[in-house]
Amino acid sequence: MSGWRGQEAEATRRGKMATAGGGGGVASRGRRACLLLCFVPLLAGLCQANSVERKIYIPLNRTAPCVRLLNATHQIGCQSSISGDTGVIHVVEEEEDLEWVLTEGPNPPYMVLLEGNLFTRKVMEKLKGTIRISGLAVALAKPSPEDGFSPSLECPNDGFGIYSNSYGSEYAHCKEGNWNQLGNGLAYEDFDFPIFLLEDENETQVIKQCYWDHNRGVNGSAPTYPLCAMQLFSHMHAVTSTVTCMRRSAIQSTFSINPEVVCDPLADFNVWNTLNPLNISGTLEPGDKVIIAATKLDSRSFFWNVAPGAESAVGSFVTQLAAAEALQKAPDVATLPRNVMFVFFQGETFDYIGSSRMVYDMEKGKFPVLLENIHSFVELGQVALRNSSDLWMHTDPMSQRDESIRMEVQNLLTILRNSSIGVPNVTMQDVNPPRSLPPSSLQRFLRGQNISGVVLTDYSHSFSNRYYQSIYDTPENIGLKYPASLKPDEAMDFVTDTAKSLAAVATVLGRALYQLAGGTNYTAVEADPKTVSRLLYGFLVKANNSWFQSVIKQDLKVFLGDGPLQHYIAVSSPINTTYVVQYVLANLTGTVVNLTREECQDPKKTQDANKDFVTLIVGLSILFVSLIITYFINAKADILFTTPREPGAVSY
Repeated sequence: MSGWRGQEAEATRRGKMATAGGGGGVASRGRRACLLLCFVPLLAGLCQANSVERKIYIPLNRTAPCVRLLNATHQIGCQSSISGDTGVIHVVEEEEDLEWVLTEGPNPPYMVLLEGNLFTRKVMEKLKGTIRISGLAVALAKPSPEDGFSPSLECPNDGFGIYSNSYGSEYAHCKEGNWNQLGNGLAYEDFDFPIFLLEDENETQVIKQCYWDHNRGVNGSAPTYPLCAMQLFSHMHAVTSTVTCMRRSAIQSTFSINPEVVCDPLADFNVWNTLNPLNISGTLEPGDKVIIAATKLDSRSFFWNVAPGAESAVGSFVTQLAAAEALQKAPDVATLPRNVMFVFFQGETFDYIGSSRMVYDMEKGKFPVLLENIHSFVELGQVALRNSSDLWMHTDPMSQRDESIRMEVQNLLTILRNSSIGVPNVTMQDVNPPRSLPPSSLQRFLRGQNISGVVLTDYSHSFSNRYYQSIYDTPENIGLKYPASLKPDEAMDFVTDTAKSLAAVATVLGRALYQLAGGTNYTAVEADPKTVSRLLYGFLVKANNSWFQSVIKQDLKVFLGDGPLQHYIAVSSPINTTYVVQYVLANLTGTVVNLTREECQDPKKTQDANKDFVTLIVGLSILFVSLIITYFINAKADILFTTPREPGAVSY
């Protein structure tokens, strides 16, 4: 497991608005809130606190905080002071507007409302280095920044894959070139003031109007009181590192009657399924081989739980789901000599949490499939932004120094090329010149054992995704568009160009897996573009749709919101994506049985007339025996329960 831990605010987001040099509002530990303070004349007769609060504060409900995250060595993210932070609002629409808050403004500290296009590393470094800033509210840029925006690192998950200074040093630390060339690393910086995202344009406009009405001076002069201010609450208890946090939590648990949890681990569940049934009570025999098809479920951004992940996650796991369905429909799938396991890893964004756990369990014999049972490994990276028809095949140069592994990898690449023949708009390409593996779960498996593997992506030497792990990795980023005249159910079944493209990739993947499993009639495997369309619509547009409602359990439908699902791994697991993928995978690969809903459950929990009769007979027998025993005990009570007299004194 990774050392990453998160401190998520516990309260719901609130926002309010009041003026003047001071401000009111209620703050509590672990709470995140936005409060906008605006000027309201108070009548002398108005003295009830609730009425005053309603007149002073304007709620800001659609916000997302930057939160504190920890790993084994340091902390990243943002937080407010324990009572929240307050500042006079200043709107920054141009970089030149920063001079007022940094040097000229007479009323610090300032709460900056920053236009989304200015949320860059250059601007943030200026704001980070001054005490004149008490907080930051970032307006969502619409349309997305033309030059791209990625708060992730240039070399994602550096140091946690296979390459290091002691193994493959020539490939370590992205020496051949950064994979995420637009990465500015903001999400891995530590800020000592709160930062919130404003998701609602109307709320952003309310703040700007308050600023224009009260905080703009006349003819360049400083504005006079009352001034419009804002309060931000996002206090986090955890500091320094995971080690420190865990030690403090342990001390609290030992000496406190009501211990306070200072941080929580980032945790969730991997989702996996096999093409043919697998005995999970033990492990496979060494001669049993399994092909692993893998991808990741999670993404992230600078702001907590705002991670649409259209290209970085959704495009790939939707493609794998479609490939699983296509492969399951193959006529001879039950007779294939090798099994196929579909794996959807959670937490890969943070140091490969999901794949690290699976490898650990395999090494310890706690998973049905062991590392020695892996025949080959095919992983889907980012695949939704292909230029023309190219799909790139990445392999590991270090493991191929073993001649047997090199031959297996070459056979794997040949099968992939053959699988693309006849599939429209898919051309398999080798990376030339060859280079190391991109950030991928395969790296974590190669740390455990040399295996033949490949990572399929829509890029050769750097990401095509200009919004990697950001709030702008949305459906628009992968060209997902629907005619405005379509109703929700019509849009769900509308086959977009993006769906056709991903269905073609799913077909290639399905055919390759079929051949690797020992099948020959691979042309019979073909992914359904309609399935891809439904999946894209459900995960990226509207989760609460008729198809998702039909495949998940009744009590889990509350997780389906009217908007898209977010794919940020949480501290309260599992997240909604995990649930939905689990049930969709079961629906696409399961076998339809002739049972009612009531009958389709664990046999141990189903009612059986014979069991009921046996239970009744046993119960009556016990009752009859107990009555007989009670009768005899009662009949002999004078003997059983009479206390013998003590012997009296004897005289002579």
